Amino acid sequence: MKNTLLIMMLCLATIAIAQDKQTTFSVEGDLVKATYYYDDGSTRMQGYFKDKKLTGEWIRFDKSGNKIQLGYYENGNKVGKWFVWGKDSLKEINYQNNVVASVNNWKSESKIALNNK
Repeated sequence: MKNTLLIMMLCLATIAIAQDKQTTFSVEGDLVKATYYYDDGSTRMQGYFKDKKLTGEWIRFDKSGNKIQLGYYENGNKVGKWFVWGKDSLKEINYQNNVVASVNNWKSESKIALNNK
């Protein structure tokens, strides 16, 4: 029991030391904007809460600042089109009622047809 307690305390201390940049919250109308950070201070994730539930647009970034995920929440549930950028592809995930309805994978080699009228 003492060993378990000691391990838990060491883990908590390590986590506390590792977090140089604290999560920030700011009020924007009836929403609360949350920004989460990597240890180096760069933005890891940003989005909104309403009534303590995820809402609106949420964006996730890699450590270089590149967008790696874009999605939407409504009342804490995933809705609409979500985009996940990979090294050589873009994944489009469509949500309905917090459940995946469809997934499209777009490769960098894909051809895009445009109708320019």
